[in-house]
Amino acid sequence: MRKEAKGEKGKIMAVYGPVVDVAFENLELLPGIYEILETQTYDGKRLVLEVVEHRESNICRCIALGPTYGLQKNSEAIASSSLLMVPKAEYLFGRVVNVMGKPIDNKGEIKLKGTDGYIPTRRPMNTEVCDIGEGDSVTKYEIIESGIKMIDLLFPLVKGSKTGIVGGAALGKTILILEIIHNIITQQRGVCVFAGIGERIREGNELYYEFKEADLLKRSILVFGQMNESPGVRFETGQTGIALAESLQEMKQDVLFFVDNIFRFAQAGSELSVLLGRIPSETGYQPTLTSEISEFHERIRSKRDSSITSIEAVYVPADDLTDPAVVAIFAHLNSVMVLSRDYMQKGLYPAINPVQSSSSYLSPTIIGKRHFDIAQEVIKYFQEYEELERIVAIIGKEELSKHEKIIFDRARKLQNFLTQPFFVAELYTGKPGQYVSLDKTLAGCERIISGRLDNVPESKLYMIGSMDEILS
Repeated sequence: MRKEAKGEKGKIMAVYGPVVDVAFENLELLPGIYEILETQTYDGKRLVLEVVEHRESNICRCIALGPTYGLQKNSEAIASSSLLMVPKAEYLFGRVVNVMGKPIDNKGEIKLKGTDGYIPTRRPMNTEVCDIGEGDSVTKYEIIESGIKMIDLLFPLVKGSKTGIVGGAALGKTILILEIIHNIITQQRGVCVFAGIGERIREGNELYYEFKEADLLKRSILVFGQMNESPGVRFETGQTGIALAESLQEMKQDVLFFVDNIFRFAQAGSELSVLLGRIPSETGYQPTLTSEISEFHERIRSKRDSSITSIEAVYVPADDLTDPAVVAIFAHLNSVMVLSRDYMQKGLYPAINPVQSSSSYLSPTIIGKRHFDIAQEVIKYFQEYEELERIVAIIGKEELSKHEKIIFDRARKLQNFLTQPFFVAELYTGKPGQYVSLDKTLAGCERIISGRLDNVPESKLYMIGSMDEILS
């Protein structure tokens, strides 16, 4: 049995960017994997190292959770014999913290009550699980209404589910996530953990002030490991975020866990793998890609009295949905919303392509027969529209049959109706945001499908809330 290495001193032997080798004299006192070492740069700044590998000659290979500039050879690194610890979620409401749980919002130190106010970021997987939809102990599916027509109609958010918002650069993933946060926390009174992994500082800044103006901070915790930070920080930010979500879950709270962007988590793992000298897989990514993504998502589990519902932005490099990292993430998602560049260029926001997207909860036993029938009819219209659009582009709409023209026009009206102005985009669009209930969304789609709006110009349905706006 390995002895506890607390207080054991090692010497820094080499620094490879964010990777640091630390040598210890005693093999029995070698710090364990994921344990924390503390050292200092030449100008006295504290630096935290996390052990990720044991190598020959009693060397611990570590990743640095901060800049390594100023580290000196043979300087001391002291073992803490503990994992990375962050304050419990109950102390962090309204705060913005970094990967180590330290405040970065200039609001002063976090005040803890007692000495047991910390939790480790890496924990054994929750064993008291209640897998949604299975077993006698499971309650019925609980739908979370987002107020966004396209999502509530075709991709219902179910408590305890994992949803991915997938798309390339500049397609509105972050805006869509912000709108979901705004609507759900405002209307449903939930609690939220937001993990900003590897995204821009500008986006983090905008998110903070958006939360502040909407008075959402008091029910939210923001964790950031931004694009300018080391891959170690970006990778561990995901672990810190999910640890805080688990902490809230232990308080018997239903948690909304938002990740922007889960692809950057996989990318940070790839960078670390290269720096650690591991041979990449055939696809160019780290050989541990699947296990890292799986380990992260397996921690998003539901207990019998509380749940974690995750909504994750997934960046798609070069709009390639077959990218190995994106495919590895897909395997863990219950619903996938694919953002389309074609839709965005047509001004259809949110730019979700319903034909490429899917949801495992689109079932009459979960959402009810009426909702299911309308959703299936809408998807059918969109599928037929995609085929007709290619024909129209070549020979023109006038060459379509009467039946095909009706399908084409109704599909265009459905496309326009399922757009809506967002609260978080009011500053850019000048249009006040709209929250549309599921009942009003279903009623509007029913009117279009049944033909009662065949004489209404499609432009009147663009960027409105419910049908009340044009029928009143």
